Amino acid sequence: MEIKTPAFVLNEAQLIENLTTLTSIREQSGCKILYAIKALPCVKVLEIAKPFVDGFAVSSLFEAHLAREVLTGQGEVHLTSPAFLTGELYELSALCTHINFNSLSQHARFSTAVEAETQVGLRVNPKISFVKDERFNPCQQYSKLGVDIDTLWHSNQIEQIQGLHFHTVFGATDFNPLLQTIEKLRRYFGNSLEKLKWLNFGGGYLFHKIQDHQPFIDLVIDLKRELNLDCYLEIGNGIVGNAAQIVASVIDIFESDGKTIAILDTSVNHNPEVFEYQRAPVIREHHENGRFSAILAGGTCLAGDIFGEYHFKHPLQLGDKITFENIGAYSLIKANRFNGHNLPSIYLQCADSQIELIKKYGYQDFLQQWN
Repeated sequence: MEIKTPAFVLNEAQLIENLTTLTSIREQSGCKILYAIKALPCVKVLEIAKPFVDGFAVSSLFEAHLAREVLTGQGEVHLTSPAFLTGELYELSALCTHINFNSLSQHARFSTAVEAETQVGLRVNPKISFVKDERFNPCQQYSKLGVDIDTLWHSNQIEQIQGLHFHTVFGATDFNPLLQTIEKLRRYFGNSLEKLKWLNFGGGYLFHKIQDHQPFIDLVIDLKRELNLDCYLEIGNGIVGNAAQIVASVIDIFESDGKTIAILDTSVNHNPEVFEYQRAPVIREHHENGRFSAILAGGTCLAGDIFGEYHFKHPLQLGDKITFENIGAYSLIKANRFNGHNLPSIYLQCADSQIELIKKYGYQDFLQQWN
């Protein structure tokens, strides 16, 4: 099948490779693995991941419904969110096996309404930062994410919950943050941790970029033996991040102030974090020493709809394909139809290299959103 651009292309073989790596770690350590579907809630991804994981991590009612629908009654659903609506609690308690409240006030108001149906935990902010960019730092000053560890320690609330959830990193390529966080939790809460049923380490670890998994395996084995509890890991980017590309076509070329501008049939609105965080996405066709350069720009009227300047072996031509790599996480889920530009079609490159069209959007989808 020919891929028509703009296209979001999932690589099934890479997904399975990532999941197989996690399965090995899961089997060696005894840690339970959850796919954090906020990274990419595509049903095909959930179906591929389902045999490899213990369940899904969700952040909202809609994600919880989707997770339970794909799991068809089997598997765990863990919910963690700063926002709970009273009217959604009944549904959430029926859909989720674990609910982590984000604050002591949230726990006080809602825990009794759900604890008969689901296990109740708290998200703790360990107040230990490993992320330099504050936009990604869950433990930044005045953080909205989790109960301050000192507040939790003084409250003795840990005696009234079944588990603790924390998340301290973003894009981590070693396990030092996790080791340091666990050490701080044990220093604060000591024997109280033995009364818990589980610890959830959150996510943010890029397992496919971490060479030595043994520190993680040893940590989980020690925790399970010493505290007699379950350990969970929520992985999103580490499963789908490097398993998808956006393929675009060059639809116009012209000169501006002495530089070549190449307009694509995609835009930063198909990958909003490029604009939000001023990232320079990885382009497969880019060559560091290429003689010919061009500024790649999207097709919307947003002045900042620009991917950056790249170098090529040959001058770009109309119709040339541009492939954005490592685009699986937090791109399509944030994509929008600004200027009425259509969303990319979604394709699956199957493990046998066959191409399958999963989803195609049209005008009716745009109309339904606004009608």
